Amino acid sequence: MIDRIIGKLPEAWRGPAELLAAPIAWVPVLQQTLISFFFDPQPGWMAALKYVFLLFPVLLGVVAVWCTGLSVYTMPFRSGRTRFVSLVLLAWWDAALSVWLYWVGMVRVAAVAVGWALGIARIVMRLAMGSFREIVGTPFAMSSMLMRSYFKPGVPWLGFVMLMVWGALEAAVFTFTLEPRVTTLVSDLSGSDETRFAVPILYGFVLALVLASFACVQALINAVRTKDPRHIAQIIGIQVFTVFFEVMFFYRGLVEVTMPWMANNGPVIATAAVAWFGVRGLTWFLFGQYGTPPMLAIIARRPLTEPETTYATAMRPEPFWRLAMDDFRRDLDWLHIKSDEMLELLALPVVHLLGAALNFAMILTASRPVFNLPFRSLKEVTESRDMETTMHLEPRKQVGL
Repeated sequence: MIDRIIGKLPEAWRGPAELLAAPIAWVPVLQQTLISFFFDPQPGWMAALKYVFLLFPVLLGVVAVWCTGLSVYTMPFRSGRTRFVSLVLLAWWDAALSVWLYWVGMVRVAAVAVGWALGIARIVMRLAMGSFREIVGTPFAMSSMLMRSYFKPGVPWLGFVMLMVWGALEAAVFTFTLEPRVTTLVSDLSGSDETRFAVPILYGFVLALVLASFACVQALINAVRTKDPRHIAQIIGIQVFTVFFEVMFFYRGLVEVTMPWMANNGPVIATAAVAWFGVRGLTWFLFGQYGTPPMLAIIARRPLTEPETTYATAMRPEPFWRLAMDDFRRDLDWLHIKSDEMLELLALPVVHLLGAALNFAMILTASRPVFNLPFRSLKEVTESRDMETTMHLEPRKQVGL
């Protein structure tokens, strides 16, 4: 550009113009060479390294060269030339130091990023291993927990399950014995042969009565424990009607089906009553007395055990994912605390270069730098800027040398 401008001048003026432009005539050529260096075809990883590690230092060098070349033209008009030259030399020293700090800062940022990536990978690996361990060990842990909980005082789940199974089995037997009579009755009442819904309804009805029979026995025992004669008399009356209903409608039909010779040659009602007492007594002392209280508690939505008997559930270990999430939460808090430091790690290398470039410009225009390099923190940058804005930037008159 400068050569084209000089070429347009008259022949007599070209020599002095070239001599006058000598301090900065080579700068545009250098600038064009540096720019073409970044735009040359190259692999992607090499281009990334160039832009990260060389772009900002090259821009600082271009600014420094321009400011130094232009400052030559101001030397005849300046006072304190020795101090001015020393400031320019110190600015070059600060620029070299800023470039070195920029490179070190970039390496430091890369190291910190790798450390954070390894930390996050460690957390992910820990969660994955914990999930795999929980999936593999869950069946064994559940079986061990069930065995421990069963052999400790608490809810008699085995008795409750056996009571439910027995009730379902007894209801199925009674439904089978009552099905012919009930279907015939339903057909007579409805006047239709469609009785497919009669059996499920009959089974549910019989199952409820069988379980209610065990509940009546439990109520009789509770009444005896209270030692209240009036309450005991009421429960005995209810129990008598319960026995009568089950003997007449359930066990009598069972005796007639299983022992037809008894129906023809003996007292069916007495046999059915004895069968009821035998079955209820055996089942009650085997599992009924343990399974009936939990059944009543579930129906009434009452606690199955006392609060002091639930200590076993409080001793269960914390799930692995809760511990991993607590660690992740602490790491996240640490990241928030260290975010300012990470911002300084990313910003200080570039700020050093920008501050060095600004110092060159301020030395050229005001004969004084604006920043004292290097910076220790971003707070120091803002404090220096605020201090300079309150100062009068006109250079003081000094004795010429």
